[in-house]
Amino acid sequence: MTRVTGDWLTRDATQAVCAMLTEAGYQALLVGGCVRNALLGFPVDDIDIATDAVPERVVELAEAAGLKPVPTGIDHGTITVVADHIGHEITTFRRDVETFGRHATVAFSTDVREDAARRDFTMNALYAQADGTVIDPLGGLHDLHARRVRFVGDPVDRIREDYLRSLRFFRFSAWYGDPAQGMDAEGLAAIAAHLEGLGALSRERVGGELKKLLKAPDPAPAVGAMAQTGVLAALVPGAIATPLAPLVHLEGAWGLAPDPIRRLAALIGTDDAQDLRLSKAEMARLTALRDGATGTAGAAELGYRLGHDQAESALLLRAALFDTPPPPDARDAARRGAQSTFPVRARDLMPDLEGPELGARLTELEARWIASGFTLSKRQLLD
Repeated sequence: MTRVTGDWLTRDATQAVCAMLTEAGYQALLVGGCVRNALLGFPVDDIDIATDAVPERVVELAEAAGLKPVPTGIDHGTITVVADHIGHEITTFRRDVETFGRHATVAFSTDVREDAARRDFTMNALYAQADGTVIDPLGGLHDLHARRVRFVGDPVDRIREDYLRSLRFFRFSAWYGDPAQGMDAEGLAAIAAHLEGLGALSRERVGGELKKLLKAPDPAPAVGAMAQTGVLAALVPGAIATPLAPLVHLEGAWGLAPDPIRRLAALIGTDDAQDLRLSKAEMARLTALRDGATGTAGAAELGYRLGHDQAESALLLRAALFDTPPPPDARDAARRGAQSTFPVRARDLMPDLEGPELGARLTELEARWIASGFTLSKRQLLD
């Protein structure tokens, strides 16, 4: 008998929410990511619970137990029950009646197998009782232990129900799959044969999925598979997958943590990124990294203009894009540049110069100062 363990399961809040349901004669099964991650030894962040109690009954039970019910997704059967300031998403067992894209007609169910059959991947169709006992209606444990991401049932049916699952397939493969055994061939074939649905996905969702994928320790094999199946070109026509693997390798050599924006900058240029609905800060950073990597500024100047951390990212990005190792002293030079301060200020040139002439003179002096290796003093520059 397989069991899950962890503080997330035994804490009073989780047990109280489960007891709220079971003491009233309903099932309370932890499901999805919390069970999957616990079995893999990954951190557990979100607590999802599946039950045969209908949403209105969940609200009644929560209020009677002194807990706070929030109808976060009541149309889909989901109530968030807050206990000890922790949200627990409780969703009634469901079965699909009719599906079309991201919109589906569902009916509530009392059968956990029916609920499992409408989930995306077998490793996400794992349930656990409050004591940790795992319930595996579809054989997901075998796939989880094999680190195999596999669609539930017919991959074509799962994809047609929600084309975002094609992207999630690659994200889950990057995080939980075993690169040594490759990705599920049946799933890849189904994705490649149904690229037309990707165009209907919102650009915010596409950008969000790409960032989650690129945050994985090594997303290069999954992104390579996206390119081979045509998914990458369908999402971002100008994207190129080949620089990502060298970038991941260089990040490891320099001891840098995964950075989805740095990695996204290896795949796409600024114009392509416009379609992904990135935040203003993300867009500005991607632009700065691409400009720094494809420009002619040396490591020291990059450090001065971008700061040390950004300069390191731009240097690694440059190495990956142009398939050439960064100079041996690049990190020291970037640090030196980041610690340097241009000694001349506008007031030092006034009132003799003003307006455009003042700006041009400052730019000229700054260029001379950078070319000197940041060694020229204020007096030398002004003289």
